[in-house]
Amino acid sequence: MTLERLHEAQAVAVVRARDGREALQIVDALERGGLRAIELTFTTHGVADAIAEARRRLGPETLLGAGTITTPEQVEAATAAGADFLVSPHLDPPLLERMLDTGLLAVPGVLTPSEVASALRIGADVVKLFPASTVGVPYMQALFGPFPGLKVVPTGGVTVADARAWLDAGAVAVGLGGELLPKALRDAGDWEAVGDNAARLMAALREEAFA
Repeated sequence: MTLERLHEAQAVAVVRARDGREALQIVDALERGGLRAIELTFTTHGVADAIAEARRRLGPETLLGAGTITTPEQVEAATAAGADFLVSPHLDPPLLERMLDTGLLAVPGVLTPSEVASALRIGADVVKLFPASTVGVPYMQALFGPFPGLKVVPTGGVTVADARAWLDAGAVAVGLGGELLPKALRDAGDWEAVGDNAARLMAALREEAFA
C-alpha cells in the first residue's frame, strides 16, 4: 500500500526544478542520497515527461509523486506518466474527487480544521499540512484531538533539524524542498551536494550522526 510505503520512507523530497532535465538530475542525486519518496511538481516545465522518465530510472522501492496539482488535466497527465501518488497544495473538493478516482494515493493540502474535515469527508486517507512551519508541531498535535487517527505529511518550511520532531509527534512523513535543494546548488549544478543533503536528512531521521 502506497501510504504504508510513504510512512516507511519517512521523508518526501519536493522537487521544483526549472525544467525536466534538471528535475531528472535532482532525482538521481536524491536517490543516491537514500531518499525513497520523491515528488516532482507541476511548476516544472515538462514535468509529465520527467515523471515518466524518472519512473523508468528509479527502482520499484522508490515512490514517485506528482505535486502542485491544481487542475484535472494535471491529474490525468500525472497518472498517465506513472506517478505513485498525487499531491495538491490546497483543498479543492472536485479536484480531490478526481485525484481519488484515479485509485492513486491522493494528498490534498490543508491548514485549517475545516479543511481537514472536508478532505476526510471526501475520502482522503492522508493530508498535507501546508505551510507546516507557520503553525508548528503543536498545531499538528492539536488536530489529532478532534481527528483521531489523522494521517499528516507536514510540508513547507520543514528542516533537517526539525524533521525528526514532526515524525515523533505523529506525522506519517515529512516533505522537504528548499533545504535539500537550495538555489545556489541548483545554479551550480552541484548534484553531489544535493545527494549529501539527502543523506544528512536520512541520517537525521535515523538519529545517526553523518560524518
